[in-house]
Amino acid sequence: MTHTLIALQDVAFGYPGHPVLSGVNFHLHPGERVALLGENGAGKTTLLQLLVGLYKPASGRITAFGRERRSEQDFHEVRAKAGLLFQDADDQLFCPTVLEDVVFGPLNLGKSEAEAKAIADQVLASLELSRYAERVTHKLSGGEKRMISLATVLAMQPEVLLMDEPTNGLDEKAEQRLLQHLESLPQAMVFVSHDRKLVERLATRAVMIQDGTLVEGVMHSHPHVHTHSHLHIHAAGIDAGHEHDGTVPEHQHAHDKN
Repeated sequence: MTHTLIALQDVAFGYPGHPVLSGVNFHLHPGERVALLGENGAGKTTLLQLLVGLYKPASGRITAFGRERRSEQDFHEVRAKAGLLFQDADDQLFCPTVLEDVVFGPLNLGKSEAEAKAIADQVLASLELSRYAERVTHKLSGGEKRMISLATVLAMQPEVLLMDEPTNGLDEKAEQRLLQHLESLPQAMVFVSHDRKLVERLATRAVMIQDGTLVEGVMHSHPHVHTHSHLHIHAAGIDAGHEHDGTVPEHQHAHDKN
């Protein structure tokens, strides 16, 4: 097997009075596109944010790009190499115009203004978004913001893409364009999605959060994932789990809608 880009070893995390993840082990290798499945509130969003240090595990180890990562400084480098697409585009976009939002990442990584603009122009063009460059970001539709959010992540030229419900708010035409673009990218990916088409077309394997830990599965050409425990999980996770019978703490809704 090729080298590991990101790994979790026996990672646990929880909110006060509400454990979420326990004993999670995970490895991401170059070229993999991993679908992260599970019922609502299972901890999928939390897991993505743990990978880039937005949350710190209660226990366990996180290794990324050849080094164990513990401190905030450690994760600065991780965030430059692993781009996270948030579930809510409004958490990603904060500049007055689209172009300013897309150049922000490259500038923050030390690119010159000319280099950053060239990267932004290329990324917007690749997503067929060039006409939006001078648009006021907060006036865009939800679907438009979603595509611009992806552009801001891709402009950082990450080695790994982490995506939380990337097709949220997209119409069918925009979703097809997004799928085609993601299929063409060389980056390893981990993505959360309830979109069956996205999972079936994009994922090379799938993992499911079940009772706070990960159940590994293998993607096949038919729309099921076979796990080591011989469960049959529908590929998009739509039928994989049911809603909680109980309530999820209010503070978790804000951070882990999935």
